[in-house]
Amino acid sequence: MSAAGLDAIVLGAGAAGLMCAIAAGRHGRRVLVLDHANKPGKKILMSGGGRCNFTNTGTSPAQYLGANPHFCKSALARYTPQDFIDLVDRHGIAWHEKELGQLFCDDSSKQIVRMLLDECEAAGVRVQVACPIERVQHHGGHFRVDTAQGPYRAPVLVVATGGLSIPSMGASGLGYALARQFGHALRATRAGLVPLTLSGAHQERLADLAGVALPVQARCNGAAFRNQLLITHRGVSGPAILQISSYWQPGDDLRLDLLPDRDAGRWLLEARRERPAAELRTVLAEVMPRRFAQRLCEVWLPNRPMRQYGDAQLREIAAVLGAWPLIASGTEGYRTAEVTLGGVDTDQLSSSTMQSRLVEGLYFIGEVVDVTGWLGGYNFQWAWASGHAAGEAIAARAH
Repeated sequence: MSAAGLDAIVLGAGAAGLMCAIAAGRHGRRVLVLDHANKPGKKILMSGGGRCNFTNTGTSPAQYLGANPHFCKSALARYTPQDFIDLVDRHGIAWHEKELGQLFCDDSSKQIVRMLLDECEAAGVRVQVACPIERVQHHGGHFRVDTAQGPYRAPVLVVATGGLSIPSMGASGLGYALARQFGHALRATRAGLVPLTLSGAHQERLADLAGVALPVQARCNGAAFRNQLLITHRGVSGPAILQISSYWQPGDDLRLDLLPDRDAGRWLLEARRERPAAELRTVLAEVMPRRFAQRLCEVWLPNRPMRQYGDAQLREIAAVLGAWPLIASGTEGYRTAEVTLGGVDTDQLSSSTMQSRLVEGLYFIGEVVDVTGWLGGYNFQWAWASGHAAGEAIAARAH
């Protein structure tokens, strides 16, 4: 493939970029994928503990955040989880459903990257890594991309550079810089699907419980997620916290139901009737980690034998257990965040093709766009769907 004969240049050899290149390449388009990282699919490789949570069978627009909640509908409808499962099956990759519709490789996330690269090769797509981008220009209907390995020209440029999360994987702000360069507005970015940090007395009360986990329902700004909470040395993590972190910002009210599987008020009344001599901390320790139950009764709840509580006091205790206030001070930031919230404003993109409404031939896909999914394979599905939408649109362009 000569540099002069390109139909499209894709910046970013991640999930969205590779899928876009495959979709366009299958139709005979000559596509070059460029990435500054030393190997493709780095985020794919580390995801899901090395087994890649590659999609979610329950995917719908309801699991995505963005200023325009309708933007993701078209792409998600036209490339579904089943479409990607079919691709995985064609390559003989074994997979399993873990929980809540989350699909993982039985063996290794390397299989997903290998599959994508094999598909690229079959489609005639060239993937070039260790190729830092130095400058991008647009003139006379073509984009010129100057790289450390020389210049490339094409009438189409796809920005699939990802967000700011996990800079150790090579994340950079290149995609946002290019969006600004070509006149696109950006929605404010921040870390998403990220552990929360505590400070001061709030942190001191829990720090020595690091490693303790329990099921909770986390609630903030109208969103609620039931899953595990994990106490860390610096704050809290676990799936329930990662999920709610995308809805929380400093100062927001964050509450945890510490007994998500039961009616706390009724359960306490039964405990008082059946075990009047047992202390509250002992009763709580039967349904949550003992050390956590003890700390609740040292700081937040009065501990005494159950028979010494009146009905009103038990209702007050139930209210605390059902809406325990968690006063977080911040997040662990992009260093450990799984995704970046915000990004390229979707008002200036076509929802069916991902093409810029401002510059002909310019496309934005994947995490760089203001579409962010829940934890559990949803962000990969957005990468596949948005990449496929752009790739099909590129293939349909007049030669």
